[in-house]
Amino acid sequence: MPTLHKDNTLKKRIFSSLVLITGTAVAAAVDWVCGLAVTFIVAAALREFFGMLEKKGLKIYKRFGILVGAVIPFSIMLRFELTRGWELFFLAAGLLTLIILQFSRRDNSGAIVDISVTIFGIIYIAWFLSFLIKIRYMEGGLGLIVVLLLIAKGGDIGAYLIGRRFGRTPLLPRISPRKSVEGAVGGLLFSAAAGTVSGMLLKFPMTTIPHLLFIGISLGILAQLGDLSESLVKRDCQVKDSGNFFPGMGGILDVVDSLIFTAPVFYFYLTFNTYR
Repeated sequence: MPTLHKDNTLKKRIFSSLVLITGTAVAAAVDWVCGLAVTFIVAAALREFFGMLEKKGLKIYKRFGILVGAVIPFSIMLRFELTRGWELFFLAAGLLTLIILQFSRRDNSGAIVDISVTIFGIIYIAWFLSFLIKIRYMEGGLGLIVVLLLIAKGGDIGAYLIGRRFGRTPLLPRISPRKSVEGAVGGLLFSAAAGTVSGMLLKFPMTTIPHLLFIGISLGILAQLGDLSESLVKRDCQVKDSGNFFPGMGGILDVVDSLIFTAPVFYFYLTFNTYR
């Protein structure tokens, strides 16, 4: 029975992966479609994130958080920028609105936690993932997005395959019992290979092998930190997956967690070192 269950899970995972790859390829091909896709992903991921926190008993501002979170990537898609730091304007306005909303509540216990967690979700998910659109809108953005996705998701695949086959040493059992040191190393190797191969094929700027290896390993580490950060949240909320949007893989947040830290870092790396 356990073997049969593993086989069914693997089949569901493969099917979900094929659907995900197809959808990603279609979305990435056109910049505004990519913007709409990221906006949807942000809204859905925030819904899952706030849903987990509600199960923990927190009275967060779910609808407001999703609305503000979706406005950030959507406005980037429309190329609407009031100032160079317009995202901070949205965050400041959002914080002020949350405080005003808190005035209308009869129970003020936990107000600081509820407001802080809502703002955290907007920054952690909406703002960080919105950098995917900024990367797509850069010169050669399609190729850059492909490189980023291959590094991040290649690491996910490597960690899953190597960890499933050779995983023996727990990585951080108090956060994610199923992750292993062997899987983490395998993920980094896959990320390094994906960064090197894709960078050379797509003629990534500064395509020396040491440089591409550095990018692959660096972003691979950040991708795993993104995965672990979401595992930390799930562990605290005592849930296995953020949702069940993708059979065998979990929710949308489970799928994009490796992009949460890699997207903004990759964008600033490109901005400061290549596209100045």
